[in-house]
Amino acid sequence: MKIEGHAAIVTGAASGLGEATARMLAARGAKVAVFDMNAERGGRVAEEIGGVFCRADVADEASVDAALAAARKAHGAERILVNCAGIAPGRRTVSKNRETGEFVPHDLMTFAKVVAVNLTGTFHMVAKSAAAMAGLEPVTADGGRGVIVCTASIAGEDGQIGQAAYAASKGGVLGLTLPVARDLSGYGIRLMTIMPGLFHTPMFESVPEDVRKALEANVPFPSRLGDPAEYAKLVAAIVDNDMLNGTAIRLDGAIRMQPK
Repeated sequence: MKIEGHAAIVTGAASGLGEATARMLAARGAKVAVFDMNAERGGRVAEEIGGVFCRADVADEASVDAALAAARKAHGAERILVNCAGIAPGRRTVSKNRETGEFVPHDLMTFAKVVAVNLTGTFHMVAKSAAAMAGLEPVTADGGRGVIVCTASIAGEDGQIGQAAYAASKGGVLGLTLPVARDLSGYGIRLMTIMPGLFHTPMFESVPEDVRKALEANVPFPSRLGDPAEYAKLVAAIVDNDMLNGTAIRLDGAIRMQPK
């Protein structure tokens, strides 16, 4: 499916992978809606790419409904959805309080929040967006109506110490990829998932240089952090190639994460 001329929604588009994707889609002629919680940064990105900003908490149904209504009012129903919204707090399943010596379990509120945003929020966007795409006229020779790209993580396969919640949520995204693609196949809607490795997103801005270099050294080739623009290029390839459907692609320079 071509990108040019179609409406697109990118969640988590105020920074990082989502921002790079929103900019790529706009540069290739899409009408882009920037979904994010950060109104200041999201609004700036939308203005710079000629898109529209829609404040959206993907874990909240009312927020998503309002954002979708605003995006569709501006651009019409989306044919491209890219899910990049996510959070990644680190906590061990059991930790030790240094002051009291007490063993403390991972709090359920944090675990549930990570799953709510990363997994439930992703599925929430997929289902609501696909329902709109299903009612559109086909735009490809094969009857294609739309393309959805989800973002998992290599942590979904080789999660590290302290990543129980994050890895579980991203593993869930991997698990829904094939069945949802099969669910949507009758409507001509494709769904793919990307599993990024170590990418230079805002979370790395506060990482000391020696730590960053050590992480880069663990990437076989190229031995560096990924550029968000490289993630966006893969999104473009997925949209363009109609045979890509129902699977996840590692985008990681061949790294396999160690326990810590």
